[in-house]
Amino acid sequence: MLTRRRFLDGALGAGLALTASRQAAAQDDQRERNKAVVRRFKDLQGTKDEALIEREVLAPNYKRWRGGFAHLAANAKGQGFPSAGSYLRGAFPDRKDEIVDMVAEGDMVGMLFRIKATHQANFNGIAATGKKIDVYEAGVFRLADGRITEAWFMADEAGLLKQLGAKLPARQDGKLIAPPVTGEGEDPDAVVKRLEAGPLVTRQDRNRLMVARSKGAAPPADLRASDFKQSRVGFQHLRDYGNLKGVGTETITAALPDRRDLIDGFIAEGETVWMRFKVAGTQGGKLYGLPPSGKRIEVPEIGVMRFADGKWKEAWYFADELGLMLQLNALHMLET
Repeated sequence: MLTRRRFLDGALGAGLALTASRQAAAQDDQRERNKAVVRRFKDLQGTKDEALIEREVLAPNYKRWRGGFAHLAANAKGQGFPSAGSYLRGAFPDRKDEIVDMVAEGDMVGMLFRIKATHQANFNGIAATGKKIDVYEAGVFRLADGRITEAWFMADEAGLLKQLGAKLPARQDGKLIAPPVTGEGEDPDAVVKRLEAGPLVTRQDRNRLMVARSKGAAPPADLRASDFKQSRVGFQHLRDYGNLKGVGTETITAALPDRRDLIDGFIAEGETVWMRFKVAGTQGGKLYGLPPSGKRIEVPEIGVMRFADGKWKEAWYFADELGLMLQLNALHMLET
């Protein structure tokens, strides 16, 4: 017999389920709307409608915290080099960008894309080579009211120089402009503790925690599935250089005995988690043949992680290798 209490409990349960369903649908709608805005930002670049980016896509107070080719631009600043043009299309007029991955959560969107182009004019002091490039760039965006308010980019500048067979152009003052060590970011153990406190309701919550634990002081041994695959290391070009020189074991982790990465944030959607972090430490060991310098380094990196059935199945990492080489005065490691 259906009692009044059972009826009320059932009605309450149904109401909560309906509310949760509506909230999930609203979140899905927001994610897709935000992705569409970021995609439009990318699609409008280099077109006759490019001016619409300013009018429709970017908020009036838009802030770009970091440009994709930040180090090449910083070292070229004040040197009188010709402009690379809007979105670099003066130097790379046939530029085509291919979106590889997009994730969204809340007001954040992550986009990974590949820049494919031909180097046909001066680019930050590098004279036209006529060579083709195919390099990764990642963008992290924050949106409000259907517009992009903030963005942060990181391109594979080391890969670009290697593909062009070019060196970083020398400055008139003979200096190298290296990125600063900021100390910004959250200690991974503090992140783990915060995430463990919950709630751990969704698979995104649990996946995010799994990724955070990989950066903690004592990561669990069973984080990864038995068939886990790491399809790219963060310092891929340096790894290739080290293997070529026969010093492949002198990795970034071996070179930084006090390494302690700092977490900048996550974007989790479905079975994918993006993590932004900074590789941080003091070079107390050899780095692919580079002698210990005692220098403090800090390098941004992005990890793209895939999960299936509660298991961490795949990881792909992308770090600021040119920034690291500038901090360690090791640009010769690009010249092979």
